[in-house]
Amino acid sequence: MLEKSFGLFFFLKKPKIENEDGTRYVYLKITVDGDSKEISTKRLWHPLRWSKESGNAAGKKEDSKSLNAFLDTYKEKAYQAKRLLLDNDRQVTAQAMKDILTGKGEDRKMVIDLFQYHNDQMEALIGKDFAKGTHKRYETSLSHTRSFIQWKYKVDDLPIKDLDYDFITEYSFWFKSIRKCNQNTTAKYLGNFKKIVLECVKKKWLRSDPFAEFKLVKKEVLRRPLTAGELKVIENKKIEIERIAQVRDIFLFSCYTGLAYIDVKQLSRNQIAKGIDGAFWIFSNRQKTETATNIPLLPQAIKILEKYKKHPQCLAEDRLLPVLSNQKMNSYLKEIADLCGIRKILTYHIARHTFATTVTLSNNVPIESVSKMLGHKSIKQTQQYAKVVDIKLSQDMETLKNKLSKG
Repeated sequence: MLEKSFGLFFFLKKPKIENEDGTRYVYLKITVDGDSKEISTKRLWHPLRWSKESGNAAGKKEDSKSLNAFLDTYKEKAYQAKRLLLDNDRQVTAQAMKDILTGKGEDRKMVIDLFQYHNDQMEALIGKDFAKGTHKRYETSLSHTRSFIQWKYKVDDLPIKDLDYDFITEYSFWFKSIRKCNQNTTAKYLGNFKKIVLECVKKKWLRSDPFAEFKLVKKEVLRRPLTAGELKVIENKKIEIERIAQVRDIFLFSCYTGLAYIDVKQLSRNQIAKGIDGAFWIFSNRQKTETATNIPLLPQAIKILEKYKKHPQCLAEDRLLPVLSNQKMNSYLKEIADLCGIRKILTYHIARHTFATTVTLSNNVPIESVSKMLGHKSIKQTQQYAKVVDIKLSQDMETLKNKLSKG
């Protein structure tokens, strides 16, 4: 049954005891077929700066504009409540709308609450189903979501029923404009948030997926690995300062094993054993993905392990290499690049890429084998490295030319 008359109007409600500064709470009056209900917006405003005729803040000051924007959003929520009643074949009444807006009589599931619950469960499963770094990434994503909701809606949390396409597009805009994030970083954090949203959709808490029409596009980043020449320059460079030489060696170890920083840092003696060929291998799980990683050790890597097997830090921590904090390692890597005249930014991501391309793929190691050593779950992940191996492409074409000429 449709209502005959409907109205929404904001007003300042006079309290029983006046506030010292004279401000009053802004209320929304919902009227349906002559029956009215009032809801506090929990916003305070001074009567001298209020327009009774238009039912909003008077003037053009920023705080007036901010309040009016909030009231517009609040009014839109009222219309959403009305649409919800109609969509569910319920009678539109002032009380029914008030119940929806205030959450009375229903389990109001909130975005931040659900996100926090997800992260708490993830934290409890660190070391079993999730890596510590994964939990940290979702905690950062939660912090961003909380900040965005406060920025956009001026509230600490939001009902999940308010999530829609507009929310997602505004969130994406916020990352790029306010947080100054690039496309890939934006897509990464939105992807984390999407996991929470899809869980709500699966549990029927959301009627539709707000991401349905939104494309999470990542730009392809072409990382430049070290060339064989650059790798040799770093390897042969005489470095007098012990700490810097130590960081150089550990970086080279990553270049010759493909291990990420955290995996090198956590590498212990019991992870080195003889493989089926009688040579020494690394047997471990990638910290990031918990994927089994078995890597035959190259002579260059074994030499580095031998050099540090009696290092005090290694003996004290039962580690194979004396790895410093990520921040300190990256700082020293910048010095190493300068000392070696290399303009590329040296990172452990570059070391891993160097192993995949310069050390293995360029030397005819099959991509399937490289994929296993890198601990990739899919060969598609490894194929991104193959795109930058111009030397191997040249070699392959030269082989083809020779075959064709002989034919």
